[in-house]
Amino acid sequence: MTQMMAIAPNRRRFLGATATAFAALTASGCMTRGAAPAASRASSSDFAGYGALQPDPAGLLDLPEGFSYRVVSRLGDAMDDGGTVPDKADGMGCFDLGNGEIALVRNHELVPADDAGGAIAKGFGRRNGEIVPGGTTTIVLDAATLQVKRQFRSLGGTIRNCSGGVTPWGSWLTCEEAPTGPGQRYGEGLERNHGWVFEVPASAPGLVDPVPLTALGRFNHEAAVVDPATGIVYETEDRDDGVLYRFVPKQPGNLTAGGRLQAMAIDGLADTRNWSNAAMPVGQSYRVRWIDLDNVEAPDDDLRQRAVAKGASLLARGEGLHMGVRRDMSEVFVCSTSGGAKGLGQIFRLVPGIAGAADMVELFFESESPDQFNFGDNLVVAPNGHLVVCEDQYTDVVDNHLRGITPEGRAYELGRLRQQTELAGGCFSPDGKTLFVNAYSPTVTIAINGPWTA
Repeated sequence: MTQMMAIAPNRRRFLGATATAFAALTASGCMTRGAAPAASRASSSDFAGYGALQPDPAGLLDLPEGFSYRVVSRLGDAMDDGGTVPDKADGMGCFDLGNGEIALVRNHELVPADDAGGAIAKGFGRRNGEIVPGGTTTIVLDAATLQVKRQFRSLGGTIRNCSGGVTPWGSWLTCEEAPTGPGQRYGEGLERNHGWVFEVPASAPGLVDPVPLTALGRFNHEAAVVDPATGIVYETEDRDDGVLYRFVPKQPGNLTAGGRLQAMAIDGLADTRNWSNAAMPVGQSYRVRWIDLDNVEAPDDDLRQRAVAKGASLLARGEGLHMGVRRDMSEVFVCSTSGGAKGLGQIFRLVPGIAGAADMVELFFESESPDQFNFGDNLVVAPNGHLVVCEDQYTDVVDNHLRGITPEGRAYELGRLRQQTELAGGCFSPDGKTLFVNAYSPTVTIAINGPWTA
């Protein structure tokens, strides 16, 4: 960003109207059903949370009064392809398939030594001759009852599928957090390089042909989202010294056709992490420029370092991404897991420019205490315009929560996972009535209903 600019106070309404334009993304799922009612938006400044969490008798997930959940799928459940649900459920997208069905495409962050949940018929990579177990499963649900109609493997042969993102054309971008391969660290026995993004159509009836989208770069991928207005893909990198990437496709909607990979630069602000000083205050908007990168397949896993050498701005452990639209203007929310003066996490808001205007970015939220959020990871926007952030703490004993953040930047407690694992994969059903989320390990996929527009 070439210069600092003051931002109007209405930044804090960041997504009160975002969902109104989500119709362009309806087929890609994880979208809300429309803007929150005016009365709800008007009262958001007084919102202090949904109330105290109620202890869950089943010992899985505490929620406020008025909310309920059901388990949709869990580790070891039989699948329709003869396998069983594998472990380490992470990022996830929800899609409208039509005919009264919705689909969840769910990542599994498995490493080569993990159990695949059964034989995988085809996949991208092998170790010592066997297909590696990472990839995705797809769960098809009745849209009205949320009953599982079928579930199956939809991608195999990948490593550490962490997060990803939905596309406007109805597919899931699943990202390998694994830049490894033959002769590299953790690469013993591997037959080819990993660290790519793959595309899985939500309508796929089984295993897809695994095609790495190499032009999107090889690095420690976390998430990816697509701007429906331009087809540009934004990507995060889970490294303490990571950067924010964007991929400008030659053919919007066709990611196999190639394009340019770039890194975000903020002139005068080389480091957004605020670790040593508060260089980037909350609420101040900065102009963005994008730096072209070369050798993006990065056999040495040095893409971020070469980007910084060219002037890209550092971002601490970029993880969750969410794309929305407000008043015909796209917005990208970026979660930095370990950024901020307290090292507890940050959330950035990037607004791509229209009609030749520069892109702008601001630090929307920075956690100042574990009670706000502690290592935020995946995030999504609720029908009322609040952010819902999944926690992924790195402590010997974890106490991970769903955290809400109002348009005014006020954090509150939304749910508490009672298992010793992370929350991940938060996404809403196309009608906005249900939040789907994963408990990572042992895998449990949960559907949460409640007053999401309140």
